[in-house]
Amino acid sequence: MKGKEHTPDEIIKRLKEGDRMLNEGKSTAEVARQFQITETTWYRWKSTYGGMKAQDAKLLKETLKENRRLKTIVAYQALDIVMLKEIARGNF
Repeated sequence: MKGKEHTPDEIIKRLKEGDRMLNEGKSTAEVARQFQITETTWYRWKSTYGGMKAQDAKLLKETLKENRRLKTIVAYQALDIVMLKEIARGNF
């Protein structure tokens, strides 16, 4: 079952709140339970968004989305090139 998709703003806010809770002596498991996420998600957020500002996180998310789109375009172009080479050889 897929959980809720969190926005970068929400993630940054929760990381700051979670760090405050950790400094008060709570465990990582308690912090994750408070935010209704897994510990794995907490550590992934920390490695990806740790120390970022909300604007930087938005920019990162947009850049990753654009990169994924461009990789798809390049893959389709590579398939077209291979197909055209095969047709040019007469192997169809």
